[in-house]
Amino acid sequence: MGRKYGIAAVLMSAMLGLAACGGGGGSTGGNPLDTSSAAPSGSASSGGGGKAVIGSFDFDESVLLGSVYAQALEAKGVQVEEKPRIGSREAVYDQVKSGGLTIVPEYNGNLLAFVDLKNTAATTDEVNAALKEKLPAELEILDSSPAEDKDSLSISKDTQTKQSLNTMEDLAKVSKTFTVGGPPEFKKRWEARFKEVYGVEFKEWKPTGPTTADAIKDGTIQVGNVFTTDPKMTANNLVPLQDPKNIFPAQNVTPLIYKAGANDTIKTTLNAISAKLTTQSLLDMMQKISVNKDEPATVAKEWLTSNGLA
Repeated sequence: MGRKYGIAAVLMSAMLGLAACGGGGGSTGGNPLDTSSAAPSGSASSGGGGKAVIGSFDFDESVLLGSVYAQALEAKGVQVEEKPRIGSREAVYDQVKSGGLTIVPEYNGNLLAFVDLKNTAATTDEVNAALKEKLPAELEILDSSPAEDKDSLSISKDTQTKQSLNTMEDLAKVSKTFTVGGPPEFKKRWEARFKEVYGVEFKEWKPTGPTTADAIKDGTIQVGNVFTTDPKMTANNLVPLQDPKNIFPAQNVTPLIYKAGANDTIKTTLNAISAKLTTQSLLDMMQKISVNKDEPATVAKEWLTSNGLA
């Protein structure tokens, strides 16, 4: 009887020893005695380079940026899980705040509008300062990149030449003869602001949505709301009008992180990406995806390699 209890004690001791040493974090069926499995998915306390869960919005550019972050972190020894095309900001933001996601490639101006709709910050520094005040304690933005996917009022090169238009101030001189296009909500959001800031008033507003760039090219509209990294900006030879009064806020690509899940390796790697990511490089990468039909992961790898980041 004494021997049986002795064997049982040895076995129990061995099991407890295994429980103390086992990781169990990234695998199914981990040791139930290992409490580390209760840590957030991107826990900064993870061994090696840490772990990160990277989410993205449901459009190609966000998926591309998520892949850039993922591959760069993997090159630094971070265990990465990607969750692409989650959906809208409402869904993605809540998942970062709860720790279900560690990182999301964000756009600082739109993020600020989401957390503080009435904020009028415009420049990159102003927007980021406001975000640091308004974001909840669980969240943090890292360095913004120079790369922007920004709202613009864009025209054709032909219209620019004929009308001598370079800025939104120039546009005010002819806008009453122009039809403008954009997403369905564009008029409601911007009509009053255009008039207030630049004195711009249009003859007609058309809900052209994703066909806006093509509508400018074929003359259906004379000016339209096109994002600056839309490959059709180049393909259709469009020109974004300069916005000297910053009516459109900065939209720099900026990592949003769940603070408890991001270690120093993650932060320094993402900041290194931001330091090298430009609007032109983003436009070039999107051109490969949109026109050449290359996979976002392939395009991301090429950019990282060419910039010494992977």
